[in-house]
Amino acid sequence: MSSELKKRIITSIVLIGIFLFCYFIHAYFFYALIVIVSLISWIELNNIFKKIKLKKSLKNINVFLSFIYLSFFAFTVCYSYHEKISLIFILLVCIFSDIGGYIIGKTIGGKKLTKISPNKTISGSIGSLFFSIIPLFILNIYDNDEYLIKIFIFLLCLLISLACQIGDLFISYLKRKAKVKDTGNILPGHGGLLDRIDGIILAVPVGIVGLIIIY
Repeated sequence: MSSELKKRIITSIVLIGIFLFCYFIHAYFFYALIVIVSLISWIELNNIFKKIKLKKSLKNINVFLSFIYLSFFAFTVCYSYHEKISLIFILLVCIFSDIGGYIIGKTIGGKKLTKISPNKTISGSIGSLFFSIIPLFILNIYDNDEYLIKIFIFLLCLLISLACQIGDLFISYLKRKAKVKDTGNILPGHGGLLDRIDGIILAVPVGIVGLIIIY
């Protein structure tokens, strides 16, 4: 096992541990964690905008809009804290979407999805969509609703997966324009915090708003 892979595994374990500790210990710890994560992500995004050749006024607009959106992200996550099953469900959809994209993409390969991210394939994207419905059965929520709600939740899983993929591609596009590999270096073996949650920051608000509309 390479030292880089060891760093990634250790960092992932630490991140999961911090999240679970804050999630279960008290709401205020969780709120503080989400605010800190959102602020660091905004700072990393701001640094990327600085490296992209844009007019100053346009950069300022991007920085402002990203702050508004990440504030909205923090609000939606904190809002859903007391509906733990909803937040866990959305995060599981994101995780399985990533797993599906990786497994199917590596196994089947094939045509590239876009030039923005050369490692992503069409087969991987489809795999993400298929795997995104697995949490429905893990949490056993698919059997407890009316038929129409079942359809909406099924479609929401696909929408969350799609949002997760778009978020990932969007940050990859910005990094490509800024000519940087990572959004930062705060996480050993991973790069920036935004590199780890690029899909989640778009997918979670989409999922939470979707569940609010459905129920």
